[in-house]
Amino acid sequence: MKHRVASLRLPMPAQEVLLALFVTVMQVQGTMVRNAGEVVQRPLTDLGNLGYVLLIVSGLAVAVRRRWPVPVFLVTAFASLAYYTLDFPDGPGWLGLFVALYTVAAYGDGRRSLVIAGVGISVLAACWLVAAADVEPGAAIGWVYFRIGASVMSAALGESVRTRHVIAAEAQKRAELAERTREEEARARVDAERLRIAREVHDTVAHAIAIINVQSGVTAHVLDKRPEVAREALRAIEQTSSRALREMRAILGVLRDDDDGERVPYPGLGQIGELTAKAREAGLDVEVEESAPGAPLPSAVGGAAYRIVQESITNVVRHVGPTRVRVALRPGIEDLEIRVTDEGRRAAPEQRPRGPVGPGRGIVGMRERCQLLGGELDAGPTPDGGFEVRARLPLAPTGPSL
Repeated sequence: MKHRVASLRLPMPAQEVLLALFVTVMQVQGTMVRNAGEVVQRPLTDLGNLGYVLLIVSGLAVAVRRRWPVPVFLVTAFASLAYYTLDFPDGPGWLGLFVALYTVAAYGDGRRSLVIAGVGISVLAACWLVAAADVEPGAAIGWVYFRIGASVMSAALGESVRTRHVIAAEAQKRAELAERTREEEARARVDAERLRIAREVHDTVAHAIAIINVQSGVTAHVLDKRPEVAREALRAIEQTSSRALREMRAILGVLRDDDDGERVPYPGLGQIGELTAKAREAGLDVEVEESAPGAPLPSAVGGAAYRIVQESITNVVRHVGPTRVRVALRPGIEDLEIRVTDEGRRAAPEQRPRGPVGPGRGIVGMRERCQLLGGELDAGPTPDGGFEVRARLPLAPTGPSL
């Protein structure tokens, strides 16, 4: 039904033409009817039908009022001034002028359009007072006040409509801005979740692959001579890969909306013992120094601490090989301090010296985790040839949780 009503609505130019024709007919016909049978000082046909011309011009000018509001107002004002200055008969010749005044205020720019309307009304009022000099005083006052009051009301109505349009436009802009802001926030949340998943996948896969790589090398080396050691290495590979698969399901489970899969909680400091046990199987001599926390650690802090320790141990397995590693976890009142220090590559004839370690994706990922929680991370070689990762995580994170 609404579509049918909208389809019956005339285009805006056609509406303006119809309004201009209506105003013109009302001005001409109304003036003729009002003065029918009366003797007037100057008929409309005088001066080459100038009275008719002024009424028609001021009426037809309304057709282009939206496109040129100020010129249309000037045309109707000059037509009114000329009409009453030349003493043509009174009538509704002010309709076009009032419509033009409304248009100037409604489609103008506020202060400037009101100034134009105010100056125009003042000039017209003075002209009307001069034209009413020969009219009976009581009737003259009502004649002039009616036109002044109608002019002011037309301008006020136009300003009210303009203000309402401005308020509606500002509300629309605010709504569009709010919608864009919501979309940007949603994209930011998606990007943050994508980055979190990428970090979790990197940490899980990198650690598992490093352990599997070491154990597979051991298996290949002792398969024929010491089958029992090879069997243990294969069992470690099986356990490491199984745990990595479970963690991958837990990490990627957020991408599916199902409840049928087995999910494991995100690892935290409670799994440090299992992590170091796997590292010992890979040939590391791991020593853990863990102080008892004064209060339960937030899950975001515990998860980030686990991933930092995991990535640090993975880097040792990947770049150093069998060595001694010391992990220190010191929870304080305001933050958790983490230190993972290795002694460097052990001297052996068949081993190559440890090369320089650049800022790979692992260290970058650990640093990003710390920054998200409002902490900081530093990593670098030690004077005795080893490497140390130092991190500080606030217990009241200032950033978004991982």
